[in-house]
Amino acid sequence: MPDRTSETFEFDLEDFTGEVSQRFATLDVARAVARVVDPSAASGTLHWGRNYLYSVEIETGSGTVEAVVKQFRNQGTTARLKRRLGGSKAARSWRVARALVGCGIRTPAPLLLVESKTPEGPSFFVTEQLRDFFEIRHYFRALHAGREQKLFPEIDKRELFDSVARIARRLHDGRIRYRDLSIGNLLVCTASEPGPPKIYLVDPNRARLERRLGLMGRMRDMCRLPILDRDDQARFLTAYWGDSRRPGSGDRLLFSVFVNSFLLRNRLKKVARAPLSAVTSRLKPRRAHIHIPEAPRDASSRDRIVWDELSDQPHQHAGRLSRTVVRLSDLPAHLEAAWCVARAAPSIRRRYRELEASLNQGEFGWASMGLALRPHERMEEQLVAIEDLGVAHVLLRLHPWSHHHESEERLARELCARGLTVAFALPQTRELARDRARWTDAVGELAERFTPYGSSFQIGQAINRSKWGVWSYREYLDLASSASEILRRFDGVELVGPAAIDFEPYAMAAPLNMRRDGLHFDVVSSLLYVDRRGAPESLQLGLDAAKKAVLMRAIADTGANCDGRLWVTEFNWPLWEGPHSPAGKTVSVDEQTQADYLARYYLSVLATGLVERVYWWRLIAKGYGLIDPGDGASLRRRPSFLALGTLCRELGGSTFVEQLDTAPPTRALRLRHRDGDEIIVAWSMGEPVSLELPQAVVEAIDRDGKRIRVTDHRRFEVSSSPVYLRLETHGGSDA
Repeated sequence: MPDRTSETFEFDLEDFTGEVSQRFATLDVARAVARVVDPSAASGTLHWGRNYLYSVEIETGSGTVEAVVKQFRNQGTTARLKRRLGGSKAARSWRVARALVGCGIRTPAPLLLVESKTPEGPSFFVTEQLRDFFEIRHYFRALHAGREQKLFPEIDKRELFDSVARIARRLHDGRIRYRDLSIGNLLVCTASEPGPPKIYLVDPNRARLERRLGLMGRMRDMCRLPILDRDDQARFLTAYWGDSRRPGSGDRLLFSVFVNSFLLRNRLKKVARAPLSAVTSRLKPRRAHIHIPEAPRDASSRDRIVWDELSDQPHQHAGRLSRTVVRLSDLPAHLEAAWCVARAAPSIRRRYRELEASLNQGEFGWASMGLALRPHERMEEQLVAIEDLGVAHVLLRLHPWSHHHESEERLARELCARGLTVAFALPQTRELARDRARWTDAVGELAERFTPYGSSFQIGQAINRSKWGVWSYREYLDLASSASEILRRFDGVELVGPAAIDFEPYAMAAPLNMRRDGLHFDVVSSLLYVDRRGAPESLQLGLDAAKKAVLMRAIADTGANCDGRLWVTEFNWPLWEGPHSPAGKTVSVDEQTQADYLARYYLSVLATGLVERVYWWRLIAKGYGLIDPGDGASLRRRPSFLALGTLCRELGGSTFVEQLDTAPPTRALRLRHRDGDEIIVAWSMGEPVSLELPQAVVEAIDRDGKRIRVTDHRRFEVSSSPVYLRLETHGGSDA
């Protein structure tokens, strides 16, 4: 039995060891540790960088505790050696946090220390979660810009500096050299209580417990606090020393030298690293998130692919050099593809120019706004959400590598019964690409089970990404040909493909022009992401989302293996939600931006009149879904859910009339609603702009479906969020 008389007690489980705070004496340690170490149990992402911070709820005998988990990696020879010699960063954080509490310094209460038993396994430092705070860095930025009184009227600068100085003094008197006493690690509690601000110190993993600190050590430890004004420095040092001594000019000079040296060193680092960052980012090997399983040790470079449960996609363990070697060995197949694209390029170019010239030249029916999805354990709520969205078309992704499809079949049956048009996606994996018999057996079984509910089948997924198991277009076409032979046996089946991902025209044109006997796509599909690095209006190779759709249609119109119909079967913008995000932190956005981009993407692409359907992937998922599944207890509808629902309600069944001639950064589309009224949908790609309207506005709806009060019926301010402006009908009276 653990010793529960001390401040902490130790535990030893099958895969983990660690310590628990005495206040958790009644805790089910095994259950709590299992929850803490599982990122899928996170209720939210707090920081996503070198280390990963997420919030989680821990059940205790006295109730639920909201906690923050800081996950430290221990991968690599250097990290393993440091952990062996000096302990892990989590263990150091645990020791220092307890020392901070002992010194009377506010810090989130340390609750749990969890250490993996394997040398490269992660370590976890768990604390209570703070509420209602801001980082002092935001105040300092306002201070240096001269806006602190406007942005932080509740903060008294003198009291704030005095409080920080007293924290630093307690640290050093307690023989703690923090080594990261920065404005990003000091949190100000915003609770409205009288007295000096309550400041919490966080991120203690770099700190060291010293025997003593001299004057140089103290000043050096405080140099990350950018207190630049001489009077502010003098006051800060006076508060730091208190009654023990009076700071002299030498103290102020030393502090000023350390502060300015630190700032200069940071600037020089940025300048020195900038030219090399692009190169090193390409050469530096990528490390997988710690939850991703390792590839089999005996796997070849082609087969080092595993499944990532959190982002619901494969992960490629093979490095850049290994992938290059594989591609060189497939050189004949790549040359064949290049030759076919080169022959098709003149026709594609001519067709692109014809389509570009015909844009905005006539009216057409507004195309379908669809939704791609997977089954969810709370299926009834999922079905209600789909009905509330109002989409008419659904793309259900199947898993041909699985032996169980009961939940997919139930969902397809329910969707079909509700009158939705259901299509199916058949992605491949490396195992299926290697085992052709298993692939054909799986396609045959899925066709038999799902053709009663839908007739359109997309063959393949992201065929230009090796992590999906296809290394050449020849390899994909072999898979598609065998699948086509099976699917064509069923009456009325439409074949959709090739499902190349991102804006890579070459990857789309190659398989559509490399002939295979009997292979013909009724619909061309593209997973047309906007390079995942900005707004739909952002340019890539000189083209925005609308012009990319034009080029994709030109490729579809001229392909040897296809008809000219075009679907976008997948797009999204990933969210800042750690390893659940499918594309990495550098391209992730917040929820409001995701909603704006979703609406503007649908509007931009469908306004070309060249795309039949556009599907968002997916309905329920952390990291990118329209609905946040949370910890499973609730399904929270994100702003993007409301944005898509508004699009369907306001524009479903409409007729596109024209794109108005507006000056950048404004875009505006005129549509005729199914009830006969005219609607203008408008947004700005930059700052809010006042838009002059051709007719009086009688009703305005915002991006999320809420009614906006109209004050000027001839002018309306538009922002990054699209608005729907219903116009006065001819002969009506001004509202």
